Amino acid sequence: MMNSGQERSVKAKKNIAISLAIKGLSIGISFIMVPITIDYINPSGYGIWLTLSSIVGWFSFFDVGLTQGLRNKFAEAKANGDDATAQVYVSTTYAILGLIFGALWILYMFLSQFLNWSSILKVSHDMNHEVTILAMIVFTYFCLQFVLRIITTIIVADQQPAKASMIDLAGQIFTLMFILVLVKTTTGSLINLGLALCLSPILVLVAANIFLFRGRFKRYRPSVAKIDFSNYRDLFNLGMTFFIIQVAGIVQYQSANVIIARNFGPLEVTSYNIVYKYFNMINMIFTIFLTPFWSASTEAYAKQDFEWIKNGIKKYNILNILVFGISLLMLIFSDAFYDFWLGEGTISIDYRLSLWGFIFFNVTMFAGKYISFLNGISALRIQFWSCLISPIIYIVMVMLFINYLQMGVYSIFVAAIVANYNAFILAPLQYYMIIIKNKKGIWIK
Repeated sequence: MMNSGQERSVKAKKNIAISLAIKGLSIGISFIMVPITIDYINPSGYGIWLTLSSIVGWFSFFDVGLTQGLRNKFAEAKANGDDATAQVYVSTTYAILGLIFGALWILYMFLSQFLNWSSILKVSHDMNHEVTILAMIVFTYFCLQFVLRIITTIIVADQQPAKASMIDLAGQIFTLMFILVLVKTTTGSLINLGLALCLSPILVLVAANIFLFRGRFKRYRPSVAKIDFSNYRDLFNLGMTFFIIQVAGIVQYQSANVIIARNFGPLEVTSYNIVYKYFNMINMIFTIFLTPFWSASTEAYAKQDFEWIKNGIKKYNILNILVFGISLLMLIFSDAFYDFWLGEGTISIDYRLSLWGFIFFNVTMFAGKYISFLNGISALRIQFWSCLISPIIYIVMVMLFINYLQMGVYSIFVAAIVANYNAFILAPLQYYMIIIKNKKGIWIK
């Protein structure tokens, strides 16, 4: 009979193995879709799509961190064998997010008639009607998926991230099929592209909710009778902290495309995202290994299994060294890969953009294991206060780099690294004080 630490490790390894296979297919599909999509609507049109998606993505902060709060609360209730409380948390989260994003969708549909998207995105006024319809499609998608994706939060909290990845993969497969049909039967259209990229994932999420709540998660199935808004405080107190942290991430990452579009043009948005997708490939692989650590840390810390946590961090440090070497090779051959991937001469990418993309993702991966651990044990106070400052640092640094130092698009990566000081300085220090030094106080709050 294995002890709980061994069971936890075996479960994590099983999910990692399955996730690697799934993510390999996912990465392959993503790489296939980019050149097909660019060829369908041209590089500038692809930049418009990315920028608009980023703007709409700002509305994600309206989930006020509830999904992350649910992840920890669900894991705690399940670890204690309290299925009834877990179902209440699930039902309440669905109800709250349904009300929030339903109201947001109605509000946007009213306000959309007053928005001039061609001016916002700095594109031709002839495209205003097309971009306005695209914005409605994208906004509707975002509102629906924020509610429907609660199911993936539950799956991950149950320490089964591989199943969550399978849902995403299914959405990608149907999207790719949709786009291939469009390429064969229609001419380039942002509206058609928006439908292809938004409709397929929503249909897959609807199917996943129905299937899983009738099967494995039947005892946690959301029910009107189980909605208890008094539990909002439990979710919100933890979720509010995640919310502030989430807002900081939104400012830094969702604003990037908008800043680039307004200062360098839609074509450079495409360049930035090509580099981002390229180096994010190795980050996605690293994340597969890291994802189980969050919820497993919640369980391990609750059972005072500090040795398991220490061993986990050591293994992730070794993995960091390995992915650094792989990403260095990716940097060396980046120009050749871009030509192979997109077609020679399709788009020209500054080598400095690739260099700083390489640095950014390695810093992110180094910090990830510490952030995941701290999130898992809800030790968020230091991260919370840091995230109140980091968006300001990010915006100031970006404006300084672009307007005064005349730096290029790569300045987005440089500013993001500087602003993310909590992740690579404070988070490792906090882990050290909690696990190695066994300190309490501000470190564990």
